This record gives sequence, structure tokens and C-alpha cells, in this order.
Amino acid sequence: MTRTPYRPDSPPSDGRRLRGQDNRARIVDAMLEIIREGELAPGAEQVAVRAEVGLRTVFRHFQDMDSLFREMSGAIETTLRMIIEQPLHSTDWRDQLMELAERRARAFETIAPYKRAGDARRHRSPFLQADAVRLTRALRETLLGVLPSEISGRPEMLEALDLLLSFETWSRLRREQGLEPAAAQALIKGLVTRTIGAD
Repeated sequence: MTRTPYRPDSPPSDGRRLRGQDNRARIVDAMLEIIREGELAPGAEQVAVRAEVGLRTVFRHFQDMDSLFREMSGAIETTLRMIIEQPLHSTDWRDQLMELAERRARAFETIAPYKRAGDARRHRSPFLQADAVRLTRALRETLLGVLPSEISGRPEMLEALDLLLSFETWSRLRREQGLEPAAAQALIKGLVTRTIGAD
């Protein structure tokens, strides 16, 4: 995956601010890069070395590692929304549901290392706990936007679909069960089809 470097939105007003923003971007990029390589809990020293900045610079921009995870979360949320919030092409709700499954597969595969890193730290971070709840709710709302009332009004079917199309299901299939992305996606789509076709 080619990662688009994170860049803050506010424009620099002078040379010092420009350097500060560049350092901040390099720190966040370094954090994302280390996690993408498989390190779920990078330390500030690792991030500083990868970003080629001093340890003091890391903590000048981020008071602690939790605040750095906050920044990472914002960058990942932007990536996630770019994938899953694009308008669906299909008009039939069943086809839209398949589109949704495909997009989530792509999105979940992209954010998987960062999501797992956040989950590993979540028990120590009220922000990450709240962030996980917010993501779950947002994904559910997107699902509800596709389902007709005769499906969304059936709690057991709604909960089953919400589970099948969750990050947790994707992560389980990919990691613990060892399925390749295409196989995991095909399995989820097949299970979704069986669930909605149970009438």
C-alpha cells in the first residue's frame, strides 16, 4: 500500500512554523510507518529515530504517546472515510450491500495495522475507547442507510449483518483464520447473501 504522507491543514506563517509543521508531519508519518510494519506499540524513541528528530521534539508536539495516537486516529479516519463514504453505484439495496461489503473489505485491510495498534492501547486510553465506539456507530449507521425497513426492523438480522460487516469479523478471518483478502471478502459476501436471503 502506498501511504499518502500526513500533512496538517493550517498553512505556515513563518520559517519556524513551517519547520514545526514539517516535524509534526514527519513524526506522524513515522508512527504510521512503524505500525504498518507490524509494531503495535512503538515507543517515543522509535518514533523519534524513524522521523529523524530529537525525542524532545516528539514531546514538544505531542505531550504523550496517547496524544500521538489521537493524531494517528485522525489521519486514519480520513483514509477510511475516503473509501467507505463514496456514493454507491447500485440502486438495488441488495447490490448496494454487496458494494458496501467490498468497500469495507478494502478499507479494513488498509487500516488493519493501525486499528489493531489502537485496540492494543485502548484499555489505557479513554480517547481510544471513545474512538472505537464512534467507529462502530458510524459503520452501523452506514449499514442502516442501505437496508430497507423490513430488514433493519428485524433485530436478529440487523445484528447479524452488523457483525458480518464489522472490522472484528474481517480481522478474525484475516489473522486468526489466515484467509487471503479475496477469500475473506468472498466468504463475507456469501454469508451476507445467505442472511438476507433467509426469508
